[in-house]
Amino acid sequence: MSQLTLRFRKPKSWAVSLYIHFWDTGADGTAWPGQPMTPERGGWSVFQFDSGVQSAHFVIHDGQGHQTKDLWTDQGGWFEADGTRSARKPGAKKAAPKAAPPSPPPLPSGTDFREETIYFLITTRFYDGDPSNNFFCRDRIQFDASGNPVDPHWRGDFKGLIQRLDYIQDLGFTALWITPPVENRSGLDYHGYHAYDWTRIDPRLESPDATYQDLIDAVHQRGMKLIQDVVINHSCQYGIRGHVHIDHLPIKYYVPQGGQSGAVNHGPYQGNLGNYAWPNRDDIDNSVAPDWYRERHACDPQGIEPLVDPLTGETVPKPGYNPGRFFGIDAQKLDPAWYMQDGFICGGDWESAAVQTKHIAGDCINLELENKNVFDYLVNAVNGYLDMGVDAIRLDTVKHVPRDTLLKYVNAWKAHKPGTFVFGENLVKGLGWGDLGGGDNGPSFIRPWWYTRLGHDPQDPHAGGDSGFAVLDFGLFSTFRDNVSKGSYQQVGQALSMDWIYGDPTTLVTFLQNHDIGPDNDFKYRFKGDQWMAAAAYNLIWTLRGIPCLYYGEEIEFMKGAPQDVEGEKDTLNQTGRAYFGDHLDDSRIAETQSHPLYAHIKRLNRIRRAVPALQKGHMGQVNEWGSGVSFTRDHNDGQSYAVVGLAIGGDQDIQVQGVRDGLYRDCVSGREIWASGGQLGFHVAANSAGIYVLDGPGKIGADGPYLR
Repeated sequence: MSQLTLRFRKPKSWAVSLYIHFWDTGADGTAWPGQPMTPERGGWSVFQFDSGVQSAHFVIHDGQGHQTKDLWTDQGGWFEADGTRSARKPGAKKAAPKAAPPSPPPLPSGTDFREETIYFLITTRFYDGDPSNNFFCRDRIQFDASGNPVDPHWRGDFKGLIQRLDYIQDLGFTALWITPPVENRSGLDYHGYHAYDWTRIDPRLESPDATYQDLIDAVHQRGMKLIQDVVINHSCQYGIRGHVHIDHLPIKYYVPQGGQSGAVNHGPYQGNLGNYAWPNRDDIDNSVAPDWYRERHACDPQGIEPLVDPLTGETVPKPGYNPGRFFGIDAQKLDPAWYMQDGFICGGDWESAAVQTKHIAGDCINLELENKNVFDYLVNAVNGYLDMGVDAIRLDTVKHVPRDTLLKYVNAWKAHKPGTFVFGENLVKGLGWGDLGGGDNGPSFIRPWWYTRLGHDPQDPHAGGDSGFAVLDFGLFSTFRDNVSKGSYQQVGQALSMDWIYGDPTTLVTFLQNHDIGPDNDFKYRFKGDQWMAAAAYNLIWTLRGIPCLYYGEEIEFMKGAPQDVEGEKDTLNQTGRAYFGDHLDDSRIAETQSHPLYAHIKRLNRIRRAVPALQKGHMGQVNEWGSGVSFTRDHNDGQSYAVVGLAIGGDQDIQVQGVRDGLYRDCVSGREIWASGGQLGFHVAANSAGIYVLDGPGKIGADGPYLR
C-alpha cells in the first residue's frame, strides 16, 4: 500500500516552520500544534502519513497565527493556502513529455567531499610494514604459552599502510581516515588519542622511507583523499612538549606494593616500567619540566638512585608509594593557562553541561580551548598538516567542546585551506534530537545537530543556518540496534524524518560500527548478526543521504561479535575488535580476504555510488519505511541526477513509489528498464537486495552477488 503524501506551498507572509494537525485518520491523530512538515524547494513543505492511513482531515499552520481552513484528502497531492488541490505540482504539464534533464556533471569533481566513501582504520592495527618500529605499551601485553610477549600494540605503520593502499582502493574507497598520527604518551597510547606533541608525528609510525609525507603523497597518487583524526579537547596526562608540564615523578621510579626496585618482569619492561626502547628509560622529554626532572630524564635508566619527591619530601623508589604521583592528576593544580580545573566527569555529568567543563579520564586532560595560547598552538599545528596535503579533518570528542568554541577552530582551518571538509564525533546512544524529542535525555546544546547549525535557540534548529561542520550520524546508527540486528529497517523512517534539524544532512557520515561501538544491543561489540543483515545495512548506508564510512575489517566480518575495546581486567587487543588485521592482508592470504562475499558486495556498492551523483549529493524525498523495506528518491540539482531506491530486508518486496519524475529508469543492480508515467514507479526487489533506478541512468553496474541481484 502506498503512503499518503501531501505538499503545501506557504504564502510569503507565513513563518518558515510549518505544522500539520490531523484527525479522523483511522489511527491516532495529533494534539495541537501537530507535527512539523519538511521544507522543500520553492516554498513547498511535505508530510507523509504513516502506512495504513488512507484519508485524513487536517489543518496546516505556521504557529504564528496563520492557518488553512479545515481540509480533507484521500489522495494527497499539492495544496495551496486556499485549499486548492492539484494532482501534480502546479505549473507542471500533464500531457507534454518532460524535457530531458541536463547531463550529469563529470565524476568526480574532486571538490565535493560527498562524492567520497571512507575507509577508517587504526593505523597501528592495520598492517605492519616495518617491524623495527614496533612497540609494546605498558598495559595489556599479550604473552604466548612460553611467556614471550607477542602482538606489539604499535604494530601497523605508514610503511605497511602504503603497501596496502591498493587493497583499500580495490574495495572502491576514495578517502582514507586514519587515527591521530601525532606523538602520544600514556600507558596505552597505540590508538593516538593521548596527544603529547601535536607538532610531531609519532616516530613509532614512521620509517626512513615511509614518513607521513610519503603516506599523503601515496594516497594522492591514487586519486584518493586523506582524513586526519584530530583531538583538540584534551592532551595526555603528562602535558604538552615544550609548552606545559604536568607534575609527575618519572615512571622508572614506580614500584608497586609488594614489588622490589629493579625487579619488574613484564615482557619487554625489565627492571622498571620506563620506556624500554630508549636507553634512559623515561617517557617525557619536556623542556619546560623542572630542572630536577630533566636531570633524571637523562640518567639512571635502572631507576634506583634515590629521588626526593619535591611534593611530599619522601624518597623513591619505594614499594607501594602513591601511584598517583606517577600516573594521576590533581585537577586543581593544573596550569590554568592550558587546562580546565573542574575535576573529572562522573555519573550524570555525561548528559549535562558538565561534560564541557570536566576532564574525561585520567589520561585525557581537557584543554582550556578559549585561551589564545591554546588556540594558536592547536590551529598552527593542524595547519601544518593541511599544508602537507591532508584533505579533511575528523574531530574527536565534539560534545565536550562548546559549539561556538569548536567552530572557531574549524573556521580557522577552513580559512587556512579553503574547501577542507571537517566532521566530528558526537557520540549519542539514541536518535540524538536532544530537547526536540525522540526519547532523548540530554540537552540539545550537546547533541550532534546543534553543531551543524549557527542559531542560538536549542529548541529551534531553524534559528540559524548551516555551520559548515558535519557530524557522524549516530542517530541513524542507533536505530541499527533495534532493526538491522533483527532483520528489519524499522525506525529508519523515524530517524530520516528529522533530517531537517541538521544544517546539511547530505554531509552526515554514516556507518554501521567503529572503533568504540557496534550496532548490537549494548553497543559494545563488533556486529554479530547474520551476514545478510550486514549486507542489507550497507545497501541502506550506501544509497541514502550522507557519506558512507566502513571500519577496517567489516568487509570480511573481522572479529565478529568481539568487544570493540578491552572489557575485562586482563583482556588484550587480540581479543577485541581492535585486533591486528595484517594477517589477512599478507600475500599468502589477501586473495582469500578479497573473495569474501561482503568484500565483493561493498566493492560493488562503491562502484554504483561513484557512478550516480544523486546517490552522493541528492536530497531525499518520498521516504517510506515499513520494516521489511524502505523506499525513497534522491534528487541532485533539480533532476540533473535523479534516482528512485527501494530496499528489501528479510524477504522479497514489491515496491511502489509515487511522486517521481516521469521518464525511462534503468536499475544499477539488475539492468532492468522501466518507464515511469503519472509520477509512479513500481518494481520488485529480491530479499536483502536493492533496486536503484536512475532516470536516464547507466544501467547495470558490476556483477550479481548474493546481496545485490
